[in-house]
Amino acid sequence: MARGKNVEDSTLEMAIIGYQLEKEKIESKIRELQSLLKGKRVAAPSAPAEKKAGTKRVLSPGARRRIAAAQKKRWAEHRKRAAAAAKAE
Repeated sequence: MARGKNVEDSTLEMAIIGYQLEKEKIESKIRELQSLLKGKRVAAPSAPAEKKAGTKRVLSPGARRRIAAAQKKRWAEHRKRAAAAAKAE
């Protein structure tokens, strides 16, 4: 199946140009807003700041029981399927 390589390439090139123009517009707006701040420090958006690396989530005992029960149910289903497959062979 022969595709029009030139048509596809020109479409991609036009898309790139369009995205570059949008990027320039966005960067221009960012510079404009930064100039309005005139040196005021603004925190850049990032991952939630209150969560530190290495901190553990604390689960309630009820949540741990529910998670354990769900995992046991999954393993029971897995063992059941494995036994059925072994009988089928």
